[in-house]
Amino acid sequence: MRAPHFQEHDMSKFRRLLALVVATCISCTGFMPAANAGLISTEQVAASEGLRTAEQQRSHVLETLQRADVAQALAERGVNLDQARARVAALSDAEAAQMAAQIDTAPAGADGLLGTVVFVFVLLLITDVLGYTHIFPFVRPVR
Repeated sequence: MRAPHFQEHDMSKFRRLLALVVATCISCTGFMPAANAGLISTEQVAASEGLRTAEQQRSHVLETLQRADVAQALAERGVNLDQARARVAALSDAEAAQMAAQIDTAPAGADGLLGTVVFVFVLLLITDVLGYTHIFPFVRPVR
């Protein structure tokens, strides 16, 4: 038996609707903005990533040596500032990069001993409060 006529009619309406949707989508693609892709140099990529050339790293180390606090600390340790500059100029590119990275990541202030002591104290205090240890007599554990 053949399906009733209204199903064929519904199917043709569906096909028309589908064709209309596809045609609308295709015609709207002309309104999409075009992507502009241009070439960029390696230096631009390096600058955007925060990378520096060997000369920039060496100049960063030399700028650090020119700071008053650094010059004073070097003088206290018996290092001549002119000799330090000459040694920085004699560094290889890899050594200059390593020194610049150490300058950028070095903690400001002291050598970190005070921070370590405070961290250990707070850690022991927390373990005392939680009842895992009993080091400080003035702490009452929550357990």
